[in-house]
Parts: sequence; structure tokens; C-alpha cells
Amino acid sequence: MTSVEPRWRIWLAAARPRTLPAAVAPVVVGSAFAWQAGAFDGRPAGICLAFALLVQIGTNFANDYYDFLKGADNAARVGPRRAVASGLMAPAAMRRAMILAFGLAFLVGLSLVAWGGWWLVVIGVASIVSGIAYTGGPWPLGYLGLGDLFVFVFFGLVAVGATFYVQAGYVSHDVLYAAAAIGALTANILVVNNYRDAGTDAAAGKRTLVVRFGKTSARAQFVLAHGLAAAVIGLLAWRGFFPRAVGIAVAAGFFAGGLAQWRVLHSAQTAAELVRLLGRCGVWLAVYAAVLSALVVAG
Repeated sequence: MTSVEPRWRIWLAAARPRTLPAAVAPVVVGSAFAWQAGAFDGRPAGICLAFALLVQIGTNFANDYYDFLKGADNAARVGPRRAVASGLMAPAAMRRAMILAFGLAFLVGLSLVAWGGWWLVVIGVASIVSGIAYTGGPWPLGYLGLGDLFVFVFFGLVAVGATFYVQAGYVSHDVLYAAAAIGALTANILVVNNYRDAGTDAAAGKRTLVVRFGKTSARAQFVLAHGLAAAVIGLLAWRGFFPRAVGIAVAAGFFAGGLAQWRVLHSAQTAAELVRLLGRCGVWLAVYAAVLSALVVAG
């Protein structure tokens, strides 16, 4: 007798929980800097978190839907299953879920106008449109090799910067340094994902950076992101956010951990190894955000 998988479990998998640290990390870091500046406000911070999570989930639903339509998700694909491509979810249902997630994100984001002004609507709409355009529309960013830039900008610079801005009313260079580190480590999640899918992506015409420039270039991007993240901790320590000796030790530890992940990427022979590394990248991003935030708050 064959058991039927619960619908909630299918939807949970389609939301891709391993990618959600990409939504949480920038809000945590932006709020830590707001705390350090004496401007922390849990209300806009919570709204930013809800908005970021909804945009991330909406983007994941859009990716599931549009990659199926464009043929990138097919029987030859390796890695975690996709709800539409595997037949577990009808394309129309996934499209409705995508619209619902982005619609809720827009409504939630509107409330931030009370703290940051109407110009934040432009930022919110741009984030949502980019989430759809990552794999959808006439010029999908992921298919043009612009996915990494999208992640760096919206899940790094914009997310951290906006979270800090709605609490403090300005954005400092130090916040942007931290935002760049978060953006780079978030992009590493995409690097591993595209590294694993390079063969099927190329066949489907999805010209990710890995497809365009090869796996050697992807590995270089991966380790440079870890180098940038470690350097930001050192820079913030040098600028007096926390003791320099602590900053140097933490930066060295994070870079060593990044090199260990790079070795896994370099030596991986199976999709299963890359799937595990993908999970580690999400955890690593969360740990980095938590440690950096703790250092900034503790001073």
C-alpha cells in the first residue's frame, strides 16, 4: 500500500528551508548595527524579517514554476526534487502560491512607509519584481548570468541597508561593508546550486556564471566571497566596533572554515556531496550573521 505524502510537506519542501537563512541573516545584521547605534526598534525590524522571508519564499516558488516551464527542471536534473517538475504540484497551483507570497510581501512591506517614507515602496517593488525576474519574464536574470548580482544586491546591500535605515534613519559605510559580506556569502549558496546543476542548466539554455565561465571560475568566486566576509570582520575590528585581537581571531577562523568548504566544492564527485554543501552554506551564513551581530552588539 503506497502512502500519500502530506500536502504541507510538499509545500514546505517547495519553500526550500535551506535557503531561508538568506532572508533572516541580513535583518539580524542590520538590526545589530541599529542596536549598536542606539536606534534598534523591534517593530520595523520584525516587518523587515517578514518581508524578506515572503520574498525569499516567493522567489523559490517562482523558480520552481518558471524553471519547469523553461525546461531547466527535468528528469535529467540532479539534486533536491522540484514540486512542479516531479508532478507533485500543478503549475497553476505553484503560480498562485507565488502570487500569494509576493502579494503578502507587498502588503507587509507597505507598513514600513511609516518608518522610512514612500520611497521604500520603490525598493520593495524592485525586490519583488527581481524575485520574479530571476527565472521569469522575457529576460530572466538567472538565465542571463545575473543571478549572483541579484542575490548580492537584494539579499545583501538592500536587505541589510534597508533594515538599518528604517530603524536609524540613515545608512553608514560600516553597514554597507557588513551588507557586502552577507551578500557575498548568500551568493555562495547560489554558486553551489548552479555548480551542481551546470549540465542541465547548459542544456536548457540557462547561462549561469558557472555555465558561462566554468567551474574553476565558480570555485574562485566561492573562496573570494569567504575572503571578503573575513576581511569585513577584520575591517570592523580595526574601525573599533570590537577588540582587534578578537576580530583577527574570528576572521581567521571564518576564512579557515571557508577554505574547508572550498575543498569540498573542489573535490565533489556526486550531486549528494553538493547538496550537503548547499546546506552547509546556509548554516554558515546564519552562523556568520549571528557571530558578526553578537560582536557588534557586545562591542
